[in-house]
Amino acid sequence: MLIEATDAHFAALIAGESPDGLAVAEGGVEAPEVLAMLRGLSAQVGESFHPNAWMIVEDGEVVGLTSLVRTPYVGDTVMIGYGVAASRRQRGIARRAVADLLAWARGDHRVKTVTAETSIHNGPSQRVLEANGFERTGERTDEEDGELFCWSVGV
Repeated sequence: MLIEATDAHFAALIAGESPDGLAVAEGGVEAPEVLAMLRGLSAQVGESFHPNAWMIVEDGEVVGLTSLVRTPYVGDTVMIGYGVAASRRQRGIARRAVADLLAWARGDHRVKTVTAETSIHNGPSQRVLEANGFERTGERTDEEDGELFCWSVGV
């Protein structure tokens, strides 16, 4: 299940606290510096597009995050990112979260296309996107992330 992530949720996760009384996956969802970066990204995207970030919750526990990773472009295209706590990977959580995010996108008149990028070495993430109907549309090199596959699906 996806629950919209607010600034207060990010603050709680960064502080190692439970947002809204939810448990947090063993080992936390992500490193504090990554959570701080995602918090800033959500604030930036939130200036023009809302909602834009969600906690991935299973059985009352925050097990990951998913979000728009940039302000929508080409008018109706959003790019998503997602991550699952290391202690909760390989359980289908990311696949279900991306399916839930696509359901949201299908219900939002502003969104016609959802894109994503994965490392060319991240087979599990590639399988998550393929399982949700994404098709590989190209490759690019990013200064920080290296070689990436580009993905897209119409909603």
